[in-house]
Amino acid sequence: MVLREVAARVGITERAVQRIVQDLEEEGFIERMRVGRQNVYRILDHQPLRHPIEAHRKIGDLLNLITPVVRFDINSSTSTD
Repeated sequence: MVLREVAARVGITERAVQRIVQDLEEEGFIERMRVGRQNVYRILDHQPLRHPIEAHRKIGDLLNLITPVVRFDINSSTSTD
């Protein structure tokens, strides 16, 4: 998904998405890799949350709560939720 699509889905400007992504990269929550002519981002889920009260928890802990688990049936090419 390109930043333009993220902006449209979230309902903010593309420039706002660029600033958010830049902030996340500068804070060490994501890393950017260049693949051809595109940037690909990877979430650094082992990083601690930044507020001192939540610093004992990792980004991955939060993401696990809000993202659905996708399971694949090894006998077919379809996924089940």
